[in-house]
Amino acid sequence: MRVWYPYTQMLGLAPPIEIVRGRGAWLEAADGRRYLDAISSWWVTLHGHAEPRIADAIARQAAQLEHVILAGFTHRPAEELAERLLPLLPQGLEHLFYSDDGSTAVEVALKMALQYWQQRGQPRRRKLIALEHAYHGDTLGAMAVSARSPFTAAFDWMLPPVERVPSDNLAPLERLLSEQGPRVAALIMEPLLQAAGGMFVQPAEFLRGVHRLCREHGVLLIADEVLTGFGRTGTMFASNGAGDGASPDIVCLSKGLTAGFMPLAATACTEEIFSAFLSSDRRQTLFHGHSFTGNPLGCAAALASLDIFATEPVFERIDAIARHHAARLSRLRSHPLVADVRQAGTVGIIELKQTDSGYLAAIGPRIQSLCLERGVALRPLGSVVYVLPPYCITPDELGGVWDAIEFSLDSIGATTL
Repeated sequence: MRVWYPYTQMLGLAPPIEIVRGRGAWLEAADGRRYLDAISSWWVTLHGHAEPRIADAIARQAAQLEHVILAGFTHRPAEELAERLLPLLPQGLEHLFYSDDGSTAVEVALKMALQYWQQRGQPRRRKLIALEHAYHGDTLGAMAVSARSPFTAAFDWMLPPVERVPSDNLAPLERLLSEQGPRVAALIMEPLLQAAGGMFVQPAEFLRGVHRLCREHGVLLIADEVLTGFGRTGTMFASNGAGDGASPDIVCLSKGLTAGFMPLAATACTEEIFSAFLSSDRRQTLFHGHSFTGNPLGCAAALASLDIFATEPVFERIDAIARHHAARLSRLRSHPLVADVRQAGTVGIIELKQTDSGYLAAIGPRIQSLCLERGVALRPLGSVVYVLPPYCITPDELGGVWDAIEFSLDSIGATTL
């Protein structure tokens, strides 16, 4: 094999399934088989594969301007996307920095936060706080604020220390900030739903409590909404779900930003943070960028996706998915292989009873294989099975996803119980 695939042990790897086209919630393979994409192709596809309005918007933009350096130049799609996106974000976010993927959006956020304090004359504020089970990406800074796991193990020796607090108890955070608050630059968290770390769901009260404690101690709050943004947890952004009084200082976006069509990311910040970088001293510039920063094709895709949100009943579809999840999860709660069920909007989650829990649990690939045989594409996080579909999925299609999961659990249970 010439291609080195992500998160994949290449030794003995069976030939991957070649996908030749997609439409709606379906993927079609080269051999003619069809698969329901129950995980939105790594959580990026919002409105469906090959959604014609987004495809047309990209084609029109490509015929006019495919790319231009976003330093000393600009273009209308980047400007318009900032104008339309910022008002949808939690209150107080006024500026948008473009990059290329979720991990990089996090890198930008961390650099913004740390350099902000340097330029505000508080260089002692260098500590970062993250949640237990966190995952924020695979670049160096993003790995540092992620929990130690198989993803980071080979690089733990080079990662700077980060303070960690639980995601279900505010008391440890309160103690930490009472003791070390003047040395803390920022706290980063995925609001309401920790995704790749195990699909852990938080109550809105926890997010409000974190916000309150950060405000009391002058600590910046970074919301990693790479997954949770654009309706996944039931509101446009998960931070909105905690109310306007819990607005973060920085928000990281990617994945659903372009509805899965193009790689694009953005990091939004407040006026206060932005103004700390305004100086006649050029050394106080935010020295970050990418060759494809603010790519016009990505911006065109994002704008077309926002048009769909504005003109179609997307949140009715989101609510219907959430109701369907709730009904099926309730039914599976008593299954002998199920340890827990939980939900955050359009994300339905099952945690299985396993002695080898964690990302490398053997039951995950078994579930994945059994579901593929029934035409459903899943990618469990070890012993955690989740359904995170495109919003265009129909009730019958979503029912077929849950039927495949239930069949897989019954098949495994029959051989192990």
